[in-house]
Amino acid sequence: MTTFAGEDLVLVSPRYLAGSGTRIADALGPLIHLFDWSHDHDPASGHIRLDSSCGSAFLDFEPARFDGSWWTIRHHDPSWTARFSRQTPIEAIAAVAQALPQLLGDARHADRIPLTTSTLDQTAALNGWTTTHAEAATLYTSPDGHCVLTHEPGGELPWRFTHSLYDGFDTEWTATVSRDAPDQLARQFFAHLATPEPVERYFKDLPYLVQHSSAALITPVNTASVSPHVHHAAAQAARVHAGRPPRR
Repeated sequence: MTTFAGEDLVLVSPRYLAGSGTRIADALGPLIHLFDWSHDHDPASGHIRLDSSCGSAFLDFEPARFDGSWWTIRHHDPSWTARFSRQTPIEAIAAVAQALPQLLGDARHADRIPLTTSTLDQTAALNGWTTTHAEAATLYTSPDGHCVLTHEPGGELPWRFTHSLYDGFDTEWTATVSRDAPDQLARQFFAHLATPEPVERYFKDLPYLVQHSSAALITPVNTASVSPHVHHAAAQAARVHAGRPPRR
């Protein structure tokens, strides 16, 4: 098992194990700088609110929120809400946030922010997730069994994502998308969550249980003898070949 220092920059896969990360600007920056969404920031609480230029939607980042739902996207007429809890990977949240203008009819920069064309079934099959049917719901389960998307079209929350590593408190996160939200929103989130592409983190920012588990593949960025992504891909291939989850 390889030991990393807290300040070591690493690549992590699967990304649903990587925790939230710290790059909240990836979610907020494009809305502000490319699409002219207004924003307010309360330095005391860390609360940031963005409002769409058309006034139909807003995004809240609330790191002091008591229930752990740090991210809220809300739309009016039709009324729908998407929520993401604290450890939800920022890359999947950013994919949704950056797609919001297109979902609201603002096609500027569509060439720079592509929307997935895959259905939930296609994304699951492409990335080795298991699809099962239970009454009115379809469950998509990650290869390691730790992450589940429940799609229940007739429910109040038709899309529910849950994750936990061995019921570990610091790896638990949830994401929910309510009725009347565009299907594209959930498909966008799932596509950027299920991909095997690793995400970059400082080792200290990974959930504690992940740091000490073989469930995640963690490889170095700065000390890799080849491209860090090539190094990670080789380790992924070795992991599949060996049939066990090596540390690196």
